[in-house]
Amino acid sequence: MPKNQDMQCFLVGGAVRDQLLNIPIKDRDWVVVGATPEQLLELGFRQVGRDFPVFLHPQNKEEYALARTERKSGSGYHGFICDFSANVSLEEDLLRRDLTINAMAQDENGHIVDPFLGQQDIRKRLLRHVSPAFIEDPLRVLRVARFAARFAYLGFTIADETMQLLQTLSKNNELLSLSAERVWQEIQRALSERNPEIFFQTLRDCGALVKLIPELDVLFEIPKPEKRAPSISFGEHALRSLRQAKSLNNSEPVSFAALVHHLNNTLTDAPSSSRPHEHPANATTPIEQLCSRLKTPTHYKNLALTASELHTNINQVFELSAPSILQIFKRCDAFRQTELFNNVLICCLADSRGQAGCEQKAYPQAEFLRAILEQTNKVDIAELQTQGFTGRKLGEAIDDMRCQNISKAKQRLLDA
Repeated sequence: MPKNQDMQCFLVGGAVRDQLLNIPIKDRDWVVVGATPEQLLELGFRQVGRDFPVFLHPQNKEEYALARTERKSGSGYHGFICDFSANVSLEEDLLRRDLTINAMAQDENGHIVDPFLGQQDIRKRLLRHVSPAFIEDPLRVLRVARFAARFAYLGFTIADETMQLLQTLSKNNELLSLSAERVWQEIQRALSERNPEIFFQTLRDCGALVKLIPELDVLFEIPKPEKRAPSISFGEHALRSLRQAKSLNNSEPVSFAALVHHLNNTLTDAPSSSRPHEHPANATTPIEQLCSRLKTPTHYKNLALTASELHTNINQVFELSAPSILQIFKRCDAFRQTELFNNVLICCLADSRGQAGCEQKAYPQAEFLRAILEQTNKVDIAELQTQGFTGRKLGEAIDDMRCQNISKAKQRLLDA
């Protein structure tokens, strides 16, 4: 593809970093130095960026962004003035990036451009900020926490000086300028990382969790009553449950539910001075308050609420009556589809294994309920209709038959 004499294209960011880490490259992003938007358009690129010029390559559709600088002009992560003129250098573009491991470039000959020692920090397994301008963007608190969650398994930790900047950022009100959608986007991404619990622990360590997710932060002040040592807080238990959920099922909604499902049961025990304030007036429980404020997708909220409501009964299922077990199935709509039911059981298993010293503990309640459901669902509704049952009476007759089936199945399983 022809280009002007001054134009240079460099592979940048995550692609260079992941190549050096010998892990799969997900996306390849490029920065273009010495070009104007008009020149790229003439070469067949299609502009897609709204806040600053980003272009799609005409053949491979990879993203090419013009080199740019950023200057703080207001509050929040939108409060920047960008300069993407043709005279912005590669080093100036790399200087605006968050972490040194993300501030490297590779030219067309494979040479690594590394003005901020990102390769050295990869060897040291350090997440370190590029420049003091790091503190100008509150979103970087969430991004660094997410990278900590992504690369914890490789031994990466946050540099002390970078943690100090995260703590400084968390003390001011800049975090509150982040939109709910942007905060949730980072949380959702974090839930997909290998160690999502590190994300939330990092936010707590730097003082950001109390401002962004106060419902979760306050759980660290509530000791969890344990019959055996060691005792942990409900906050620690939440993170341990999240880690277990991640290992059991690579599903962001399940991980979210495992993290927050204790909120409705424990927040009333928190010190009054630590309880979250200014929740939406139409929200009635801590989980609903959290989901309303962060605008989480409905299926995330529904799973979290269902797990919160049912986990105690499921834990005690061997002692439950047939009508109580039936209510578990009906609450999960298990007779029509089993996805919600199975996800709730995974949350309960993660919750059980999230207790101190119980990481490998068996959870027979799950298979017990699955076995009962399989036999309970065998109700001949057509036969009941031929007997004259209709409307509400038909529903009651179906419930009666299912309760009988539950009682028989439960006794067989307990006797086995």
